[in-house]
Amino acid sequence: MSGKFEILKRYVEGEAIRSIARNCQRSRNTIRKYTREFDEALKELKSATEENKNELIRQLVDPPKYKSVKRKRRKLTKKIENEIIKCLKENEIKRNDGRRKLQMKNIDIHEYLEENGFNIGYTTVCNFTRKYENKRKEAYIKQEYNPGETLEFDYGEVPLIIGGAKRKLDLALFTTADGSCHFSRLYENKKTVNYLDAHVKAFEYNKGVHKEIVYDNLKQAVARFTGPNGKEATDALKKISLYYGFNYRFCNARRGNEKGYGK
Repeated sequence: MSGKFEILKRYVEGEAIRSIARNCQRSRNTIRKYTREFDEALKELKSATEENKNELIRQLVDPPKYKSVKRKRRKLTKKIENEIIKCLKENEIKRNDGRRKLQMKNIDIHEYLEENGFNIGYTTVCNFTRKYENKRKEAYIKQEYNPGETLEFDYGEVPLIIGGAKRKLDLALFTTADGSCHFSRLYENKKTVNYLDAHVKAFEYNKGVHKEIVYDNLKQAVARFTGPNGKEATDALKKISLYYGFNYRFCNARRGNEKGYGK
């Protein structure tokens, strides 16, 4: 009831439907439905008798009622599932675009289905969206490592002011999977000579070499892709791994969590 009252209050104050939908986080179709019913009730008030006015006034801010008694609920058909999935995918696009507040809630999805002629229960919508979202969630398993087992490598950028001028230097960063110990070094660029130098300095700092080093898909480490998940190491990585006696592993694109970082 408070939600409907807030919508009508904004409407009476002259706020646009698009703005109301954004601020109240409801679909524009729902806003139009409430405001249309409100306008119709106001017209009736002008010609209503005194005894009917109280009932009409109460109806103005009553919560929405669905005529569910006289109609038979349909089962969750494939067509309805596709409509719900379409709404959920639009929500994902909004999240990625920074429009998280404009996402459709389950009640909005249910109202959208009702307005488009689908007779489906609200609880059914909630159950499906929960099942669909849980199915798409990726599982993460915390791993434990022994000292000297795994070392992770990555590049970053560091903005600096040197001699009054703004500069950006490349940061070569090593992190131990066990204990989260860091070693980093700044370079002018990511050329292979600096990439190799960072490894040598890290091994000197650690006073030893880890059994395995894990990399993202940086060009200094990956020469080419050999399939959906296959990668061939660069000559530089092959040579330094043979010389120092460590194994290397790559994570998938945009999957830094696959490095297996653990404290």
